[in-house]
Amino acid sequence: MSVTKHIDQRVGVFIDTQNLYHSAKNLYDDARVNFSNILTDAVAGRKLIRAMAYVISTKEGVEQGFFDALAKIGIETRSKELQEFWGGAKKGDWDVGLAVDAITLAPKLDSIIIASGDGDFVPLVKYLQINMGIQVEVIAFGKSASSSLREAADDFFDLSDDPGAYLMGFKDKRRGPSHSNNRNSKDGGSSPRPRRAVSL
Repeated sequence: MSVTKHIDQRVGVFIDTQNLYHSAKNLYDDARVNFSNILTDAVAGRKLIRAMAYVISTKEGVEQGFFDALAKIGIETRSKELQEFWGGAKKGDWDVGLAVDAITLAPKLDSIIIASGDGDFVPLVKYLQINMGIQVEVIAFGKSASSSLREAADDFFDLSDDPGAYLMGFKDKRRGPSHSNNRNSKDGGSSPRPRRAVSL
């Protein structure tokens, strides 16, 4: 896929925190997602208008430190409590809230970036493209991302191509632990730029 990315492009980033967290947990032995690096590479030097992470909170409030860390790198949080039903069933998702925010902000953006591999976002992607003329990019772990979402997006950024750059606690067993610090960067493999790690 080929899309336009230039420095004057206005972008909004919408992060399905639970999806990325569970993808990393299941694919990479409980490695933690580095949201700071994901945001940096998703925006790719363009004009970031809004970045929002959709999170589920617990009654104990143990997530507050994570929320504060996100705020320090410019990511707003949208939080709702985990719903618990009779019989022990639990539910916590932000699909509708993320979609409403994306559609609401679309007139002020040139590109919307959805950080999720959830195929439920395919209708949102198509609506933004067809009805609002928005370029839609998806960033997720390709190994667990929906194939229909990948196909619908104008561009798909696969975090699985370089998990060491987007996960904390990840070690590439084939190349040794130091590989996680050496990204396949666009600048030909030079030293990576300094980054702050924000993980869940």
